Amino acid sequence: MREVIISREPVELYKILKFEGLAENGGSAKLIVSEGHVKVNGEVETRKRRKIVSGDSIEFQGETLQIKLES
Repeated sequence: MREVIISREPVELYKILKFEGLAENGGSAKLIVSEGHVKVNGEVETRKRRKIVSGDSIEFQGETLQIKLES
């Protein structure tokens, strides 16, 4: 599990995938999400603009990201 620190919340799901290097760019991140390849808090998520907040977990390609708000 990898911890991801965000400076503000919420952050759109596709942006986290892009900035964490799990997608090459924003377009591919949106496609990955819309095709149902990503889980948020254990459930498949297809909304690319899903608002992610501290405490959420994101699963993609066997990797889990735990979101935390910068203190």
